[in-house]
Amino acid sequence: MLGALLLFWWGLALGCRGEKAFLRRADDSTGRCTYSFSVASPVEAACPDAGGVPELRAELASLAARLSRLESRERGTGGSGPRGNEAGGTWDPQQTASAARLEAAYSELLRAKSRLEEEKVRLEKEKEELGRRLESSAQEITRLRANRCLPGGEGPGRDPPPSRWDPQPLAYQELQSERTEVPVSRLLEETTLGRPGGEDSAGCGELVWVGEPIVFGRAESIAGKYGVWMKDPEPVPPFTRETTWRVDAVGTEVRQLFQYEAAEQLARGYPAKVHILPRPLESTGAVIYRGGFFFQPRRSRAVARYDLRGEAVTAEKEIPGAGYHGQYPYAWGGYTDIDLAVDETGLWVIYSTEKARGAIVLSKLNPETLEIQRTWETNIRKRGVANSFVICGTLYTVSSYSTPNATINFAYDTATGASRTLSIPFENRFRYLSMVDYNPTERQLFAWDSFNMVTYPVRLSHA
Repeated sequence: MLGALLLFWWGLALGCRGEKAFLRRADDSTGRCTYSFSVASPVEAACPDAGGVPELRAELASLAARLSRLESRERGTGGSGPRGNEAGGTWDPQQTASAARLEAAYSELLRAKSRLEEEKVRLEKEKEELGRRLESSAQEITRLRANRCLPGGEGPGRDPPPSRWDPQPLAYQELQSERTEVPVSRLLEETTLGRPGGEDSAGCGELVWVGEPIVFGRAESIAGKYGVWMKDPEPVPPFTRETTWRVDAVGTEVRQLFQYEAAEQLARGYPAKVHILPRPLESTGAVIYRGGFFFQPRRSRAVARYDLRGEAVTAEKEIPGAGYHGQYPYAWGGYTDIDLAVDETGLWVIYSTEKARGAIVLSKLNPETLEIQRTWETNIRKRGVANSFVICGTLYTVSSYSTPNATINFAYDTATGASRTLSIPFENRFRYLSMVDYNPTERQLFAWDSFNMVTYPVRLSHA
């Protein structure tokens, strides 16, 4: 009762001040009588009721979302935050137009990028095709140059040539000698472009000339930086003299021996078969001879024979005292300590020993058992030359693996046991010569020069 009186007198006092006051009396939900006064505020026009708080919170959330979008656009993210009416916020027309322009520009950039990538792929294909055409044209030009003087219109793609061991007509030798300006005193004795010119069926003689390299193919992967390619001078069926073999020698587990039906298939890069060797080989010293692939197994001083028909190793022998895995390599390195070679007389191995103090040692091998038949120790430092090969029982060395105008600089004759200096021009066209081998049937040098498989025509002359 006292509370009611206090409310009454307070309302009366406000009324006396001229302020409007309203007294209400009513029963509450429990039946009790309650009195309430309502007085207009002299300051506030309206009360901030509880319903305004969510609106303020929504407005703050909208402002925070817009601030986040602006920060995203500043960072170049493309404004991935809420847009438009998301999160309760709105953009003004200028912001909406700017965002639309940015999105359109971004979409156009993506389309342009896609078009450029397609154009890049197309250009790369055109480049590869042009490279193949250029290589094919270069090979054709080189072959035409090498065969332009062949009698009776012989040339690539005609009837198979006669045996390389058969003597050729004297007139042909004279024509070639005249064209290459060879001294008249040697006309009757020369062997020209791989064809013996004397009565001796072996056609042996001294090396007097090496021609320009002819490119037959190119390795496309980094594994082909250096390697070996070869033909068998005395093949065993089903293989022929046209069957071509190749090994990409970069790597620590080199086991793949690629077989091609002919050099043309090698140039196209599609092998007829891939042999997987039971043991990895070391470097670029391998050869093919009489149906066998002869190689140095990795990290050993041995040589092994892999039978190409039986696809198994049929013989393996250590070379006594031979350096291996970087002890006595050629000048270019590559673990070329043991190098195999073939000539008119058979199979050879070129190496060095501690006893020889790094000088080249040359041994003749039995091609079936790999037993050493005879050995010669030369005075040619193995690290001082880039590579070597054997022709008619004479060892020849190449002066440099990278100099464009190198030379055949030394010769060691196993018949006399004497060595001599030479200066026969030898072109390193691609400046990284990692392999040189002689093929007595083709009467050519086979070489690997920085991804490129090349041949060199040679000329021999009797002393």
